[in-house]
Amino acid sequence: MIKFGTSGWRGIIGDEFTFLNARKVAHAISGHIKESLEYGINSNDYRVFLGDGARSPVPTVIVGFDTRFLSEEFAHEIAAVFALDGVKTLIADSDLPTPAVAWSIISRKAVGGAMMTASHNPARYNGFKWMPFWGGAAAPAVTEDIERRVELLGHHAVKMMSVDRSVRESWIESVDFKPSYFKQLSSLLDVKTIKKSRLKIGVDAMHGSARNYLRPFLENLGLEVVGLHENKDVLFGGLAPEPTEQSLRELAGVMAKRKLDIGLACDGDADRFGILDSGGEWIAPNEVLALALEHLVVNRGLKGKVARSVMTSHFLDAVAKSHGLDTRETPVGFKYIGDLLRSGQYLLGGEESGGMSILGHVPDKDGLLACLLMVELMATQRKSLASIRKGLFKNVGSFYNVRLNYRMDRLREMIELQERLRVKPPLDLAGGSVWRIDEADGFKFILRDGSWLGLRPSGTEPAFRVYAEAPTPKRLEALVDAGKKLLQGKF
Repeated sequence: MIKFGTSGWRGIIGDEFTFLNARKVAHAISGHIKESLEYGINSNDYRVFLGDGARSPVPTVIVGFDTRFLSEEFAHEIAAVFALDGVKTLIADSDLPTPAVAWSIISRKAVGGAMMTASHNPARYNGFKWMPFWGGAAAPAVTEDIERRVELLGHHAVKMMSVDRSVRESWIESVDFKPSYFKQLSSLLDVKTIKKSRLKIGVDAMHGSARNYLRPFLENLGLEVVGLHENKDVLFGGLAPEPTEQSLRELAGVMAKRKLDIGLACDGDADRFGILDSGGEWIAPNEVLALALEHLVVNRGLKGKVARSVMTSHFLDAVAKSHGLDTRETPVGFKYIGDLLRSGQYLLGGEESGGMSILGHVPDKDGLLACLLMVELMATQRKSLASIRKGLFKNVGSFYNVRLNYRMDRLREMIELQERLRVKPPLDLAGGSVWRIDEADGFKFILRDGSWLGLRPSGTEPAFRVYAEAPTPKRLEALVDAGKKLLQGKF
C-alpha cells in the first residue's frame, strides 16, 4: 500500500518503490490536479491558485530528482505519464535540491511539482515528494486523495507517452532551474557583506544534490571554498546522507588542517543543513535556528512571528521573546510549519532535525539557505558562531539538548508503552516536578524549571525518539536517563 508520510512517499528501491508504483502515483496526481482545478473540490487552495484570472487549460508541473540510484530515470518515467495525461512537464536537466524545485513551482506558477528523493534516508530508499502550487509539502487532504486514487487503480498498468511524441508535441521540456534559484537566494541575503568577508569555507555535499549548488554559489561571491564528496555516488560513501556531527568528522578534520572559518553540509536533497564552526566544532540545528533568528532581527532588522515543531528547542522561544516576538508550536513535520509561513506573518520556521525557511522564501525546508545565513552571520559580526552562541546564552539563558533513538523489539511494546504513559504518566522526572504534559505529537513532559523530556514513536521503524533539554549538561544527562527508564517500563 502506498502511503505518504510527513514528506512524501518513500520505500525500498525494487521492493515497494518501483517504476510501476511511481507511474501509478503520477497518474493519481494527474487526476487530482485536473479535478481540483476544474471543480475545486479537493482543497480551497486551488481556488486561490486560480484566482480571478484565466489560466492555461494545460496545467504545468515541475519534476526534479536527486543523486540517488535511478532517481533521474524515475523522474523521466513520471514525466511521460504526466504527458499522456495532458499535463505539461518542465523537468530538471540535472540533479538539483528539493528547495530549488519548490522555488521553481512558485516562480513559474506551476500547479505543483514532483521530486524524486528519499532525502536523508539510506541509499536503498527512494521517494516521491509532491508539492502543490505553493511550493511546500502537500497537506493531508491532498495526499489522502492521491492515495485513494492509487488504490482505485488496483493492479492496472499505467500508460506513458513515447519520448519522440513528448518532445515533438512539447509535453516535456528540459530546464536549468539553477539561475532562477540562485537569484532567489541572493535576494534573501546580504551578498555585499558576504563578498567582503573573505571567509574560508568547507562544504560537504555528501554526494547529494547540493554538489552543484552550494560551493558554486559561494565561489560566485568570490569566497575560497574547499569541497568534499561532490561526485555522484548512489551509495553515498556507505553512509546515510544525513549531516550529523558523526557524519561530518571528515569535514571537521579538513577544517582544522586548512584553518577554515566555517563548515557547511546538506543532506541528500539539500533540504536539511549541518553546520561546523571554526576548528570543526559542531553547532547543533537547534542552536543554528536561534542564531539565525537573532541575526535576522538584530543584523537585518526584520520582524515577524516564529514557528517551531513541538520537539524543537525552547532556545528559539527565548530569543524570540527577547525581541518581543511570538512563537507558535506545531506537530512534527515541516508541512505544519510551512502552512504558517504561507501566511506571510512568520519570519522564521524551523525544526530540530535541521529544517528551516524564512519569510519571503518557499514554505519548505531549505538547507542551502540555512547554511548561507550562517555565513552571512559570521561575515556580519566577524565572530565565531560559538562566541555568538555564548553571548546569546548570557542574554537569554543556557539551553542544552539532545535527540536519541531508542529501538524496541516489537510494535506491540510501543503501543503498550504509549497506553501506559497516557493512563499513568510520571509526575516527576529526574528529581523535578512535571508541570505540564503535551500530547500533541508524542509525549512532552515539561518540568517547572523549564527543562523538558520528549518521547515520540517513530512512524517508520520500531523505535522511540528521545528528546531532552535542560539548562546544564548534568541536568540534561539526568533527564535522558529518566527517559530511558520510562521506555524500559520503569515508571
